[in-house]
Amino acid sequence: MNRSPPGGSPSLGSATVVLLLAGIVSTPLLFRLLGPAGFGDYSFLLSLFALYMLLVQSGITGGVREFLAKSRSMADWKSYVVGYFLRLAVLFALAAAVVTILVSRSGYVAALFGAEYTGYVYGLALLGIAVQLQTYSREALAGLDLERDAERLDVLDKITFVVVAIPLVALGFGVSGALVGYAVASLVCAVVGLGLVHRRVSLSSAFRIPPRRFPRRELLTFGSRNLVLLFLLASLYHVDVIMLQRFRESAAVGNYRAALLLAEALWFVPIVIWTVHGRSTAELWSRNRFDEITALASKTTRNTLLLTAVAAVTLATLADAVVPLYFGPDATPAIEPLLLLIPGALGFALARPVLEIATDEGSLRYPIGATACAAGLNVVLNALLIPGYGMHGAALATTIGYGSMFVFHVLAVRRIGVDPLAGARLGRAAAATALAAVPIFALATVVVNPWLSLLLVPPFGLFVYLVFAVLTGTVAPAEPFDALAELPEPIGPRAEPIRRRLEGVNGDLTVVGWFQSMLFLAGITLLVSGLLLATFGPDTGVPVFG
Repeated sequence: MNRSPPGGSPSLGSATVVLLLAGIVSTPLLFRLLGPAGFGDYSFLLSLFALYMLLVQSGITGGVREFLAKSRSMADWKSYVVGYFLRLAVLFALAAAVVTILVSRSGYVAALFGAEYTGYVYGLALLGIAVQLQTYSREALAGLDLERDAERLDVLDKITFVVVAIPLVALGFGVSGALVGYAVASLVCAVVGLGLVHRRVSLSSAFRIPPRRFPRRELLTFGSRNLVLLFLLASLYHVDVIMLQRFRESAAVGNYRAALLLAEALWFVPIVIWTVHGRSTAELWSRNRFDEITALASKTTRNTLLLTAVAAVTLATLADAVVPLYFGPDATPAIEPLLLLIPGALGFALARPVLEIATDEGSLRYPIGATACAAGLNVVLNALLIPGYGMHGAALATTIGYGSMFVFHVLAVRRIGVDPLAGARLGRAAAATALAAVPIFALATVVVNPWLSLLLVPPFGLFVYLVFAVLTGTVAPAEPFDALAELPEPIGPRAEPIRRRLEGVNGDLTVVGWFQSMLFLAGITLLVSGLLLATFGPDTGVPVFG
C-alpha cells in the first residue's frame, strides 16, 4: 500500500513476484470491501504513518545494515552494533509513541482531521513499535548477509496481512480490521525476524555497554543526509493524500488513491530496466569515469522512456475499462484523476534511474537539492489547487510535482558532469509515442468489450510502438531482439539468429530527411487508424469486436 522511495535496485526473484501478486489481489479487495470512503480513511492513515515512521526510524534501520556489513578490528563488533541499534530502535519507537498519544489526547488530531481519527492515531502509535522492530530485524538480517531471510520476511508480512486483514474487513470491522491485519503482520515478522537475528548474534547484546572507543557518534549520525532525501521523497508520495483528506470527504480520497495506485504501476518499468541494465555506479564515480556514467544514464533513460511511454499510452487508452474492472464500479470517479496523473508518473519514472545514479556519487547534495525543489513545488501546488478543485486539483498538482523530478534531477546531475539526455533520443522517442498513440487509441475505440480490449490492446500497442520506434530511429532494428534473445526456450534461441542478422543495420531509416519521414509516418498512421475505425468502429456493429 505504501509508495516506497527508490533506494537501490530491488531483486526480481520469487519474493518480488509473490509480493507483486499479493498486492495485485489485496488492493482491489480492500477497495471493494471498504468502499471509497473507508479506503480513503485507510490510505490517509497509512500516509500519515509513513511520514511518522521515517522520523521514528531516523536512520537506525539503515545504520544497522550498513555497519553490520562493515568489518572492524574491534572484538565483538557485530554484537555491539546489533545491541546498540536495537536499544535505539526500541527507545525511539517508545518515545515517539508516548509523544503521539499525548498529542492526540491534547485534541490536535481531532481539530485537524476530525474526532473519529483520534482512536486510529492511538493505534498507529502502538503499531509503530511493531513496525520498528520488524524493519530493524529485516535490515539486521541483510547486514548479516542473510538477504534471503530478509526477503522471506517481506513475503511473510504480505501474506499475513492478506490472511488477517481481508477476513476482518469482510466481517465488517472496516478500517480497524485492516489496521489490525497490518499490526499482526508486523508483529509476526518482528518476532520471526528477531529470532533469526538471535541465531547469528545474541540479542542479549542489547544489555552490553560498548567500550569507549565504540564509534557511537558515527553510528548515531549515520544516514542523516539520506534521511532528508527519504523524507523529501516521502512528502512527494504522501502530502497529496494528507492534504486532500483535510479539504475533501473520504470517498474522494479513496478514489484519488485508487488512481494513484494505477498510475504508479508505471514505476515497475524503470525498476525492471535498472535491474537488467543498471549496475552500481559508485565505482565509476570514484574513478571519475564520467563518459561511462553518461552512456549508462542515457541508455537507461531512453529504454525507460520507450517502455514506460507505451505503457502510459496503453493505460490512458484503457482507463475507462481498467478502473471499474479492477476496483469496481464505485471507483469510476478515479478515471479522470488517473488521466491527469499518468504524465507525471511517466516523468517520475524517468527520474528514478537518474536519482539512482546521482546518489551513487555519494555527496547527496545535488539529489537533495533537486528533490527539495520538486517536493516544494508539489506542496505549494497541492495547497493552491486542492481547496478549489479537490482530487482533480491534487492530481494536477502531483503530476506537475512528479514530472518536475525529471527536470530538476537532469539539471542536478549535469552539474556534476553527467548528461542523461546525451544520446537518449528523446525527440525521436516522443515522435514514436505520438505516432503509435493514434492506432492504439483507434483499436481501443473499436473494441468495445472491456475484457477483450484488455486482451488485445496491450500487445497490439507494444508491437505498433516498437515498429515506430525502429522507423523513427529511436532504436536500432536489432535492439528489440536483444532482450528476447536472453529469454529461455522457445523464444530465446529463435530470437538470437534474427538479432545477429539485424546487428549493425542502421536504425535511422529516414531517407529524404527527418521532417519528410515524420510526415510519411504520420500519414500511414492516420490512414491505418481511419480504415480501422471506418471498418470496425463501434457504430458498425461488427460482433467480433463487441
